Parts: sequence; structure tokens; C-alpha cells
Amino acid sequence: MSYLGAWAAFDSPMETHGHANDNSPRTFDILDLKRPLSMPHKMRQRITFFHKYEYGVEPTSLKLAGRSISGPDITAEREDRITLALEELPTELQVLLRDSQELYIRWQKPIAYENVGPWKSRLPPGLHVFYTPSNHKRPDGEQLCRLIRTAFGPLDCSSLDESFTRLPTNRFSHSTAYQYYQILNDLSHFISYFEQFVCASPDPECKARAQRLLNANSVDFSYDMISHSVKVTALWPNTKQPLSITSHPNHRAEIGIMTADYPPNLEPHEQGVTGLLTVLGEDSQPAPTLFSFPSRHKTATGTSFSSSFLSPTGLHPTMKLQISSNKPPMEGASCSLHTYLTLPRVIFADKYQLGDDLFLSSKNLTSLRYTSKPVDLEAPDYAMKPWGSSILLELQPPNVEEDRPWTAEIPLHLRYLSPAEHAYKKIHVPWPVMFWACTAEDGTKFPNNPFDRVNLGYDGLFGPRTLFWHVDPQPGVGESLYHKIQVPVLDLAKSPLIGGGTTLVVLVGFLFVVWKLLSVSLRSSDTGPQTPRRSPRRKNIKYL
Repeated sequence: MSYLGAWAAFDSPMETHGHANDNSPRTFDILDLKRPLSMPHKMRQRITFFHKYEYGVEPTSLKLAGRSISGPDITAEREDRITLALEELPTELQVLLRDSQELYIRWQKPIAYENVGPWKSRLPPGLHVFYTPSNHKRPDGEQLCRLIRTAFGPLDCSSLDESFTRLPTNRFSHSTAYQYYQILNDLSHFISYFEQFVCASPDPECKARAQRLLNANSVDFSYDMISHSVKVTALWPNTKQPLSITSHPNHRAEIGIMTADYPPNLEPHEQGVTGLLTVLGEDSQPAPTLFSFPSRHKTATGTSFSSSFLSPTGLHPTMKLQISSNKPPMEGASCSLHTYLTLPRVIFADKYQLGDDLFLSSKNLTSLRYTSKPVDLEAPDYAMKPWGSSILLELQPPNVEEDRPWTAEIPLHLRYLSPAEHAYKKIHVPWPVMFWACTAEDGTKFPNNPFDRVNLGYDGLFGPRTLFWHVDPQPGVGESLYHKIQVPVLDLAKSPLIGGGTTLVVLVGFLFVVWKLLSVSLRSSDTGPQTPRRSPRRKNIKYL
């Protein structure tokens, strides 16, 4: 079985198609997907190193000994995916998932990174939760929030109804029902949770694996009722990686060392891959493999964007997007450029303001395609319960022949924040993601591929035949993908003076009104009732 076929069987309940190389000793056979897996409650592990062509390793330099593989260090992206049955999880998590239809927890590091492998999809930095409760039970939102706080720290999450926002599940069937987001810089709290509740005390390898998550670019937790299993996936950046792996005797571990391949018959929506594959404890030497698979997410090569706020920001900041190119990535296809913003509740977009076509055109925007609900336009931050809002905007590139950079502006609004010392508070706003949404040819299908990332918030707002060409973010040197904004608030040191002054002004105004009312009343009583005098009759005057 090829790398694609093996992991399609493990990772996806859906059929996965691929193009195999007939000369490969491990060719993909779709019949393999119909073979039952005889590994109940047995953890499965997949480790993939994806490198540029020039950084490959010689197969002869790899040494397999029992359930171990070693070789020279390799410059590559690394993805670890662990597949678990519900029975292998902590009890509290088992109870939650048995009453859930879907649960996706995705964390993205707030840095820009080079993407080499097939993991092209992008998310705004921070912690994202997408959830669909089971149809036959009323969702227990407090249980999910309790788990989020336990695993990721003291985040602002109280219940499903109060803290989450609803997604439009009636638009496309592959969207989850609820969404939640929070700013989260690192996974230090999650690592402590992992070591305490997942790792057995005498297992140093498990704790070392948990500590390595500090350097990961992204970490995903995925569960759906159909597969009835949990996948935990971590992705590390393209850098020099040690190639030394030992698997547990009771775990199945598959190791892949891959690079991109471009066979002549490759379709525009497909990704070609070639490399070496081995199953620890089963193979005596790595085997070559070659396959391709449909992929909805790709990178718009040669295009990047940057994000900033116009100065001064004030209480109505404007986000400025600078895009390096106005040309779509596909010729002859229907493509439109979009940006997806995940906004914490301290900042929001006014859907009424973004409904004016003339105003949008002046900002190089086409239309507001989606905004989450509800969004209260007047409430201060400290009176709000939901996490915030998300919006999908279609941008309007200049309609000119030459390829040139251009800008777009997105008006936003800050909420009133609670008082603080020194009259300012610093807030963080994540960078948006940007992508070209292009319609694939009729008849194109996108079954699950072994590297795909689904349920990202925005992908559920498009049809199943949409290709996403992602535009890479390009921050300045040393900058993160969080904007930092200084927001003016009430100064705590001056609040007693302001409170006392306000009380005094109100009291003086009240006394003035009372004094005026009394003076009018006293003047009326002193003069007494008066008989109105009859006005003299006016004589007619004749003019000569």
C-alpha cells in the first residue's frame, strides 16, 4: 500500500483517490480502503518530513533496526499525526466527545513561516474552536468551556450559548454549528495539561514529545462522529530536523520522507508527491513511493500581503492591506480575492457601513460576504459575553493589464474598555488570512487527502468545488502576526476625581433647576390673580 493509501485508510472514512506509479513497489490500490483494520484501540502514528528537492537524503544513509529509524539531519518541515480511539483518551474528554458530532480545535502560532509541504491552508493566529453537538442531545456548553479552560488556561469561556457564535450550517453541509476564538501566544499551559493527563508518569518520551510542541507552528485536534477517532496533528517549521525515531511496541508508526513531484499528467487541482516510506517494525528498508491527490488549498506563488493600521488609530481604526499583485493565480477560471478576519470582541466591523457599495469601492472592497451573529454595535467590551466576530470580505483588485501592487482599507471600530492605569490599554488584533477563491472545473471532486486541513471557519462559506490559493503574510522583521493597539480608557488614578466632579456638576444643575421652579412659583403667588384688561377699540383711520 502506498503512503497515500495507508493513511487514507487510517485518517478518513471517505474514499481517497490517487495516481500511482506502476514502477513503485508500494503502489496505491483503492481496494486497500475496503480492508478492515484489525487494530482496535491501538494508537497509530504518522511522521512526515517534507523537504525541498535539493535537501533530500540518500536511502542508503537510513538505518532501520527493529522499531527504530535513524539517519543524517534533514532540512524539512515535519508533521506528526497521532490517531487515537476514544477509549485511549482521558475520561472527561471521552464523555464530551460521545455527545459531540464534530469538534475541531486549532492553534496557529503568530509568526510567518515558509511553507514547503502540502500543508497550504492558513488560519489567523490564536486558538480556534469549531463545534457541532450531537443531534439527539441538548449541548452541554459548560462542559466544553471547562475543558478549554483546563487545557489552555484561564480563557474567557463560560458556556456554548454565551461565549460561542453560531455558523450558518444551512449554507453548506460541511460547516460546523459553533465557533470560538481567543488570543493565545503559546501552548505552555496545554503542554502542562498534556504531561499531567495524557502522559504516563514513567514515559519520558511522551513528555519530550509534549515539550517539542513549544516550537510547533500549528497544533490541531480533530474529532468527528463518523470516524469515531481523534487525530492530534502538529506541524514544525522548515528547518534542520533530527532524523531519529523510535516507536512504542504497541503503536503502529509510519515514517515518510517526501518532496514535491510534478508528473506530466498532474491536474491544476492536484498535488504530486514522491519519496520514501517505511513502517517501523514491519519493513527492513525504506521503499520508494510516488502518488498524487486532489488538494483544495494551494499557495499563490509570488504574491504576498502585509497588514497595518493607519495612524492615528483612535476609536475607529482602519486596517490597511498592501497586496503585491493584482493577478489571479489561475487563468481562464472564475477567481475572486477574499480576506477573512477573526476579530476579538474589543473590535468589530459595522455591517451597515460595509453595505454601502460606493463606500466599499472607495476602499477597494467589493462586498461583505459574511459576518457572524450577533454583533452588538453599542455595548462596551465589559458588558459582552461572546468571544467576538468574524467577517469575510471580497476585495476589489485594480482592473488593469499590468501586474502591480495595490492597497485595500477595512474600517473597524473599538468598544469602550474597562478603566485602567495610565489611561491606556493594549489590545491584540490578529492578522487576517487572504486567499483567491477559484471555481474548479465541472466534475472535479475533492475527497479527503492525507494532509488536508478542513473546518477552518471560512472554507464552510464556499461551495465544495472551490480552490483556495493562499496569499502569504509578510510582516516586518521581528514582527508577529498580532497587531498591538493602544486604546484610550478611563484613568483609574483620576476616576475618583472625575466621579466626584460629575456628581458635583449634576447636583449643582439639579439645584439650579429647583431654584428656577421655586422662583417662578413664588412670583406667581405674590402678585395674585389679575383681571385681564380690555384692550381699547381701535378707530378706523381714513387716508386721503
